Amino acid sequence: MKKFELSVLDLAPVKQNKTIHDTFNDSLELARFTEKLDYKRFWLAEHHNMASIASSATSVLIGFIANGTEKIRVGSGGIMLPNHSSLVIAEQFGTLESLFPGRIDLGVGRAPGTDGLTAKALGRNPMIINEQFPRQIQELQRYFSPENADSLVRAIPGEGCDIPIYVLGSSTDSAWLAADMGLPYAFAGHFAPDMMVNAINIYRENYNPSEKFPEPYVIACVNGIAAESDEEAKKLATTLYQAFLNIIRNDRKPYSPPVDDINDVWNPMEKAHVMRMLHYIFIGSQETVKNQLQNFQNAFQVNELMITSHIYEQEARLKSYEIMKKAADELI
Repeated sequence: MKKFELSVLDLAPVKQNKTIHDTFNDSLELARFTEKLDYKRFWLAEHHNMASIASSATSVLIGFIANGTEKIRVGSGGIMLPNHSSLVIAEQFGTLESLFPGRIDLGVGRAPGTDGLTAKALGRNPMIINEQFPRQIQELQRYFSPENADSLVRAIPGEGCDIPIYVLGSSTDSAWLAADMGLPYAFAGHFAPDMMVNAINIYRENYNPSEKFPEPYVIACVNGIAAESDEEAKKLATTLYQAFLNIIRNDRKPYSPPVDDINDVWNPMEKAHVMRMLHYIFIGSQETVKNQLQNFQNAFQVNELMITSHIYEQEARLKSYEIMKKAADELI
């Protein structure tokens, strides 16, 4: 089995009866906790117009987390690039890299991270996204390069900064793009598992080696919920199930506490839809999760697993990441 790193994806989840200030403090506590456990990186995802997710100002939140930690890499998983000017993102991440040298990652995606009306408010033009996204990545690379010093438009801070760019995706389109550009690839298996097998195969088989990344590098993001027993983990997971159910119902309310019987909350059709979206998930005790990790890695041979945990109680969330790391360490 290929050895793999373990990392964190945090959506800055807002919980019922909690404030957004509480959310940010919980995220910082999680980052510090997982740093001590030797998780490799801590990424935050850009979402908008969702009462359940508070990471809309992603660059600002990255700075908050990086300032409160010491060694863990901190970055975006990701910045939805067509929502922004390439120059502004280059300046923001150049500022972050200048503040926290050698610790900042820039993961970029093309999706809006929101609904259609909000995407329009963000200034996106859906007619040009497919050509805009790769062009913007090239613009970022140019702004970060020392050679751009002779340009009339420069990113300061940003110019000359060694900031790795990761292509995020939930389809085969992103796999082709990451392979062609010779960039690391992170697949969103935590909500869009259907194309993960094909996308990773396409990426590896068509990878064009680059100077910074001579070999393909695959990150798979997967939901993970670990506890002292399988039964406890399954109950904790009902918060995750309710979160996905809310997506289906277009209900963006804050995250709900776990319930004793999830079948009281959803109908069979909704259950089937949610479980399809959660086709790849690590859930259970340390021994159960260890076996699930091994089976997953035997199938995908990824370089890195990025775990996101929708758990209502903060202490249980921290404990889940601790158990997950112990399970992974037993394998590697």
